[in-house]
Amino acid sequence: MTGILDYGMGNLRSVQKAFEYLGERCAVCSEPKELNGCSRLVLPGVGSFAAGMRNLCGKGFEKYLRQRIADTPLLGICLGMQFLLEESDEEGVHRGLGLVSGHAERFTQGKIPHTGWNAVYGLRSPLFADLPEGAQFYFVHSYRATTAGDEAIATCEYHTEFAAAVNKGHVYGVQFHPEKSGEVGLQLLSNFIGKI
Repeated sequence: MTGILDYGMGNLRSVQKAFEYLGERCAVCSEPKELNGCSRLVLPGVGSFAAGMRNLCGKGFEKYLRQRIADTPLLGICLGMQFLLEESDEEGVHRGLGLVSGHAERFTQGKIPHTGWNAVYGLRSPLFADLPEGAQFYFVHSYRATTAGDEAIATCEYHTEFAAAVNKGHVYGVQFHPEKSGEVGLQLLSNFIGKI
């Protein structure tokens, strides 16, 4: 079963529906203890980094995730991926979970937010099994992740190159929305269920 963290923000239902379409049982959980029977975890996110981190910490999810990632796969989606980083400069500097190195910084060029379909390259993880280089995913974000070397497992370019996906140990993150990315997004979620 996949546990989806409900910390008061995020596109929970569309993520849940995508997993259920793939035949995966899901539980949307607003308390850490509700996640205990789940074999994989998903951290979705839409909105403010600072408010999201306050909610995560206030509900006890931060401590819980640090314990579970020793042996349980975790997938952060969009803002959920940015929470995995060390910090974000959204409206000041705010501490993240620090599960992946790097930080989130605002785009300085182009239309913001970066919205729409973009090609993703450098795919080097079982998360991208059976997906071609240049696969198109759907993005909606104003901040981009910068991360060190090997922890970026895919990149995208919007006026500058940025990490489209990250991985460290059992922790994975994608800046795009797989639940809104059609067949390629469903393939990625299927890979998270079956290959991670």
